[in-house]
Amino acid sequence: MKFVSFKDKKAVGFGILDEKNQQIINLKTYFHDQGLDIPDLRTFIQHGELHLDDITEFSAQYNVLVEDAEIIAPIMKPPKNIVCVGKNYRDHAIEMGSEKDIPKHPMIFTKAPTTVSNPDQVLTFERELAEALDYEGELAVVIGKEGKGINMDEAMGYVFGYTIINDLTARDLQKKHGQFFIGKSLDQSCPMGPAIVHKSSLVDPHQLTIVTKVNGDVRQNGNTSDFIFNIPELIHVLSKGMTLEPGDIIATGTPAGVGKGFNPPKYLGDGDVIEINIEGIGTLRNEISIR
Repeated sequence: MKFVSFKDKKAVGFGILDEKNQQIINLKTYFHDQGLDIPDLRTFIQHGELHLDDITEFSAQYNVLVEDAEIIAPIMKPPKNIVCVGKNYRDHAIEMGSEKDIPKHPMIFTKAPTTVSNPDQVLTFERELAEALDYEGELAVVIGKEGKGINMDEAMGYVFGYTIINDLTARDLQKKHGQFFIGKSLDQSCPMGPAIVHKSSLVDPHQLTIVTKVNGDVRQNGNTSDFIFNIPELIHVLSKGMTLEPGDIIATGTPAGVGKGFNPPKYLGDGDVIEINIEGIGTLRNEISIR
C-alpha cells in the first residue's frame, strides 16, 4: 500500500495510490465524511493503524485522477528535524576518507524540517551556497508510534513505512563550519517521496536496490543489504535517550557514488536532473536551478 500527499484544484489531501488505475483514494475526504478530522498524512500516522481493510471498496466519489493532482512530499512538516545516518555503507565511508573512516557506532546528524521539498520540484539555490552541491540517495524510515528505549527485537514494530529522500549537501559549507547542520539544511535540500510504502508491502527493507542517476548517468548503485547498521539497530540506538514519535523520519545513509567521491568531484550544476529509484517505492526526481 502506497500513501501519497497531493494537491488538486480543491485542496491539499492525502490518500492511497492506486497505480493500476492511476487514481488516488482521497482519505482526507473519506475520513471527513466519517466525522474524523485527519487533515494530512502525518496526522493519519499519529492516529495509529486505522482500519483500512475495505479501502479499495470506497465509492468512486473519493477517487482523484493522478493526472489531475500534483504529488507533493508525503510529510511536508515533520514534527522535528530529520534524523540522518552518516557513512552507513562501507564503500561510501571509504570514498569519503579511508578504511579508518568506517564507523563503529552510528554517526548521527540532522536536517531542519524546512529542508523538505516535493517530488518533481525544481530546487532553487543561491549560487554562493551551491558551489559544491552534492546528492545522496537514501531509504528513509517513517516511524509509526511513540517509543523510547526500544529493544532491537521490537524495533520494526515501531515502523510505519518507507520513503525516499535526497540528502542534498553543500560540501563546502560542511567543511567551512566543521559540522553538518548548515551544509545539510539549506531550504529545499531534502526532496522526499513520491510515496510512503507501508511496511506490510515491503518484504524486506534490507534487500532493496538503490540507484541514483544524474542526467541519466548512473552515479550510485547500491543495496540496503550493505547497511553497516540495520534499521532495528538504528531505532534502538536513537531511542535510548530520545523519544521517537509518529511521523519522525530516519534517513538510513547513502551508498558509494556521491559527487564528492569522484576525482575530480562531480558536483551538481544548474539544470542537472537527479533521479533516485528504490525498488518497491518508486522514483524521486528533481531538477536543480542555481541562480
